[in-house]
Amino acid sequence: MKTILITGHKGFVGRYFMEKLDHPSNFIVGVDAKDGKDCRDTFKQIATTQVDLVIHLAAIVGGRESIEGRPMAVADNFSIDSEFFQWCLKTKPKKIVYFSSSAAYPIDMQTEMRHTKLNEKMIDFQYPRQADMTYGYAKLVGEFLASFVDNVHIFRPFSGYGPDQDLNYPFPMYVKRAVERANPFEVWGPGTQTRDFIHIKDIVNAVMTAVEQGVTGATNLGWGRSTSFLDLAQMCMDAVGYKGEITTRPDKPVGCMHRVSDNTKLLSFYEPKITLEQGIAEAVGKYGK
Repeated sequence: MKTILITGHKGFVGRYFMEKLDHPSNFIVGVDAKDGKDCRDTFKQIATTQVDLVIHLAAIVGGRESIEGRPMAVADNFSIDSEFFQWCLKTKPKKIVYFSSSAAYPIDMQTEMRHTKLNEKMIDFQYPRQADMTYGYAKLVGEFLASFVDNVHIFRPFSGYGPDQDLNYPFPMYVKRAVERANPFEVWGPGTQTRDFIHIKDIVNAVMTAVEQGVTGATNLGWGRSTSFLDLAQMCMDAVGYKGEITTRPDKPVGCMHRVSDNTKLLSFYEPKITLEQGIAEAVGKYGK
């Protein structure tokens, strides 16, 4: 029987890993702040047990408003990751999955003018560049700490989404607005900012494939497809069959203007299956019930 530790197992990503790994041959230990448990306390308690796989998802984040509006709270991720990797050095898990983020990439590579696809080599720890707020810096530092630990698989997800995602994130909020036939349909920022949306099931399946095949080094998790927020709003309205007026909110947080993955490395071992159109249709079906 394999012993698996998942930190943040009740979060959006964690729930899908729990479902994926739910098998009689796996003994899963989950720890989540939603249960009033701090993973840093768990690291002190699990000092001798040999863990076959640890998936480290625990982090403080809650969409763009949290990243920009609560930088000191988000900075707690430095402590979480530091204690996690110190625990790894002591207990030596057989396999380690560390979730970084596309927010770790230099923000000067993500401007409206450049339209550059971000590839894994653009993060250089010898000459680090400005990441996206405290959340991006925390993930950048986490990746650096991971370099001192064996058997670590690092993933940089782009805009992961799914039908049961928290409404703090744009995908579920846009679907909800479409289902409710909002008119006007509100879009934060200018709406021309782009993201690379990838379904949560593709994220989980890609990670487990990488672990099974022993894919090392940092890996982007994205489709490599650029979708603007204006396009996303229109796609959601099209999915429910109505045409509302789109209004933009320049006063709301925007983030980087162009964040899209170069998914060459991902495609060497896994091809995403669920298109954004399919993901929208799935979410519309759930919200419409």
